[in-house]
Amino acid sequence: MSAPQIEIQIIAVVVSTACAIPGTFLVLRKMAMISDAISHSILPGIVVGFFITQNISSPILVLFAALTGLLTVLLVESVNKTGLVKEDTAIGLVFPAMFSIGVILISRFAGDVHLDTHAVLVGELAFAPFDRLTVNGNDLGPKSLWVMGSILLLTLILLFAFYKELKLSTFDAQLAASLGFTPVVIHYGLMTMTSITAVGAFDAVGAILVVALMIVPASAAYLITKSLKKMLLLSVGLGITAAVSGYWAAHWVNASIGGSMATMLGIIFFLVFMFAPSTGMISVLMRRRRQKLEFAMLTFLLHLKNHQQKADSIEEQMVEHLTGHFRWSRSKAGKVLQMAEKNDMIRIDNDVVDLTEKGEQFAGEAMHYIITNKNTEPENIWNKFIMFR
Repeated sequence: MSAPQIEIQIIAVVVSTACAIPGTFLVLRKMAMISDAISHSILPGIVVGFFITQNISSPILVLFAALTGLLTVLLVESVNKTGLVKEDTAIGLVFPAMFSIGVILISRFAGDVHLDTHAVLVGELAFAPFDRLTVNGNDLGPKSLWVMGSILLLTLILLFAFYKELKLSTFDAQLAASLGFTPVVIHYGLMTMTSITAVGAFDAVGAILVVALMIVPASAAYLITKSLKKMLLLSVGLGITAAVSGYWAAHWVNASIGGSMATMLGIIFFLVFMFAPSTGMISVLMRRRRQKLEFAMLTFLLHLKNHQQKADSIEEQMVEHLTGHFRWSRSKAGKVLQMAEKNDMIRIDNDVVDLTEKGEQFAGEAMHYIITNKNTEPENIWNKFIMFR
């Protein structure tokens, strides 16, 4: 690999890590789209900062952009607090207005400056290694790497320093306030770091990839774990995986690096969405299918308990009676019988089904719960008797 290739991947890894940390808290706070609003609405702040400094590399641009991001959050919350519109609607009202102001300012007053709307929206990591930081004639590496590295370091310091406060205010703001914390300060501190991170990643990857790197890894991690620490680590890991694999995908097909990274993020989320152990679509469908079968078995066992003590009920206990009385297909009836047999709930003799002692006890407890709704929980009944789930 050449030096620019290595630098591009390092920049991508640093950017994805820096974006994943605030993105995790945005997802948990149900504020995912605020990252989209911030990453777009900082454009007028960048333009205004450029008008003042006449230097596209000035740190003043970062300050103005971060302030514009905070202004966006304040405007969104102000519109939302009126009660006339919901938060997603407020975001949809504020950030297009802010972004369009930036586009108008660029097209009207800065058409000959490297602030074109294509670079703003898409970004291009391929050019990042050529924008070097030079001090006293010494080449210190890509400027974006130093910028994002500093932002990542600051983010990590703040995360370790205020982890408890962030966690508490994220999951229970009222409890945090009652314990003496100030959720509002923590909230705007998080928004400030989100703005600064978006600004730092703005020039290298563009607004679209900033949103993707903040939200997609955190959303995928949320489907895998409910532990905040594990979610943070998974978000970072998934973001890095998408960044590196996206770079090589772009290299192999000769496509946009940013676009390839966003595509890999989408693929990773789709795989997690489908195959996550407990919350993935396949697991959910299998669990629903199993629950339907368990409910059918419970219905059948209660039916047997109700009829097997009656002298004239032998017909009700016949195997073939399942398809007629319950209107089940032969396949479903076979699965219900198989489940009941595997759990030693029934015995079948000459196509006549009887409850075992375990089946009697299970049906009795289930009937008691249905009638009284007391003394036990339905899940405890299942866990006590259903062994192979």
